[in-house]
Amino acid sequence: MDRDDEQLLRRRVYGQDHDQPGPRPGRRYAELVGGPLDGLLLDITGWPQAEVGTVAALPTELGQFGAGGRAMYAPRPGDPRHFDWDGDAP
Repeated sequence: MDRDDEQLLRRRVYGQDHDQPGPRPGRRYAELVGGPLDGLLLDITGWPQAEVGTVAALPTELGQFGAGGRAMYAPRPGDPRHFDWDGDAP
């Protein structure tokens, strides 16, 4: 296991409870970069390739619109392991 894999295993996964362990073996994750969910991992296991290339609207209370709002994250061109923040939506 290399250093990047070790760091990945210590991270929190979007949508999991705080007391749950981090990433699980055999799953695919993308790191959320910037915005209110910066640093969390998004489980993209089982997403069709077409969906991995589209914007993800993730419910969060931490964004500009508070409860009921969504943080928008788009895959980084050429780097599907990172989704960059693209703004907030109601």
